[in-house]
Amino acid sequence: MAVSIRLSRGGSKKRPYYRIVVADARSSRDGKFIEKIGSYNPLLAKDAENRVVLDTDRAKHWLSVGAQPTDRVARFLDAAGVRERATRSNPNKGKPGEKATERADERAEKLKSQAEAEAQAKADAEATVATDVEAATDTPTAEREQVAEATSEQ
Repeated sequence: MAVSIRLSRGGSKKRPYYRIVVADARSSRDGKFIEKIGSYNPLLAKDAENRVVLDTDRAKHWLSVGAQPTDRVARFLDAAGVRERATRSNPNKGKPGEKATERADERAEKLKSQAEAEAQAKADAEATVATDVEAATDTPTAEREQVAEATSEQ
């Protein structure tokens, strides 16, 4: 008979409360169990001492006779110092998916084209100002002398 140490849900709707139980692996989640060895209340603060209550002696006994804990219960056992849990590493989990990568590439291209357009508009504006300045300095010297005389007479 395969035995597992797992959580059995209790509590009302949206108010979960779990018992840590030793049960036959074939029985249903909230069904018949062999022994209750603790409880877990996820509604309490993470640093509350009553959040996880575990009978470590019984847990050690069941582990010694071959009971397999679920992932969540293995975390509790590791925190209690009963059993070391191997850390998991999935470096691909944090990477964005295919569509998100495509959207990011499109966004980068759009920003790049906007920056190029702004740079081109700025260059065009500078060229226009430069031609206006050249046109103003190309006035004939006679006209400049007349303007200078007019301003001096006043």
